[in-house]
Amino acid sequence: MKADTHPDYHMIKVQMTDGTTFETRSTWGSEGETLVLDVDPTTHPAWTGGNQRLSEGGRVAQFNKRFGGLTLKKD
Repeated sequence: MKADTHPDYHMIKVQMTDGTTFETRSTWGSEGETLVLDVDPTTHPAWTGGNQRLSEGGRVAQFNKRFGGLTLKKD
């Protein structure tokens, strides 16, 4: 194996949005630094079941909203 090809793997602290912290190993930052999260499983709607924007729909809903009134009429 080649020498010095892998990043440094060390202990860091991770601070959740509610202020709790835990230690883990990572290649982020340097030894002893604290990674402060903006979004985590306690606040993200995908995990909390919060407000989802399904009513606005995706591409098909946008198409139907824009062209839904058009019809093909035979004379």
